[in-house]
Amino acid sequence: MSPVTSSLLALLQCPVGGGALSAADAELVARLNAAIAAGSALNIGGAKVSKSINGGLVNEAGDRLYPIVDGIPVMLPDEAIDLSRL
Repeated sequence: MSPVTSSLLALLQCPVGGGALSAADAELVARLNAAIAAGSALNIGGAKVSKSINGGLVNEAGDRLYPIVDGIPVMLPDEAIDLSRL
């Protein structure tokens, strides 16, 4: 489960599209952490994601995940993980 509270989630918006975000489910977080461990997870900027995530926030389109690292949502557009590459 995402460490982001529902009240905080209601305030956050996708920095790219401005839409709502939803918490990533445990299965998606596990898949991403497996891809990170294998060295195959890339962020939107094209860099390999090297640090495992605690959770994530998914945009409305479902193609971008803003990782939660050490309990903090990383809301930088280039740091988002491209879910279409999984």
